[in-house]
Amino acid sequence: MTESEAPELHWAELPRSSKATWKIATYLGRGGVDHAILQFGLDLKMQMKSSEEEGQTPILVRIHSECLTGDVLGSMRCDCGSQLQRAMELIEESGAGIIIYLRDQEGRGIGLSEKIRAYELQDQGLDTVEANLALGHDVDERDFNDAAEILRLLGIFNVKLLTNNPIKLQTLQEAGIQVSSQTLHGERNPFNQRYIDTKRERLGHN
Repeated sequence: MTESEAPELHWAELPRSSKATWKIATYLGRGGVDHAILQFGLDLKMQMKSSEEEGQTPILVRIHSECLTGDVLGSMRCDCGSQLQRAMELIEESGAGIIIYLRDQEGRGIGLSEKIRAYELQDQGLDTVEANLALGHDVDERDFNDAAEILRLLGIFNVKLLTNNPIKLQTLQEAGIQVSSQTLHGERNPFNQRYIDTKRERLGHN
């Protein structure tokens, strides 16, 4: 994407119950999906003026896949909601950072309806990987390239990524972004223990 092709981002304030005020914008990604970008404590104009070669200080970043059941409805079947809240807490505590909220990524990219069908299969004994495969899907159908494009658009080329997912790290590295990582643990409970164990044992999450 050239500078002339880069979309203009429109930022609005987003006061939170934590008493911190973030800013939010949207980015139209591949396939016409509107992703949300939340930033806290950053001077993005100064950030965009700095060049890739100048040796940027790493920015704390969370790439978060949309999860209606966990993020909004408080489901305990996953750790998504607690991971999102913890990421925002860590960014507020550190003073600055970015959340990239990738929409249309329910159920590792299979969509909400298929995710609920996968839940039904999990209730019958399958793990999350087995359920996706039984429905004819790949183990993980998500694509994180929009997140890399957003970071480049913001002029961010050095990040500390809040993640357990090696694919997110790989995607950013392949896009020319310098990446270190900080493990982000969600809350474990009796309903999501197998889900978390499956991510670690079968998907390489740490």
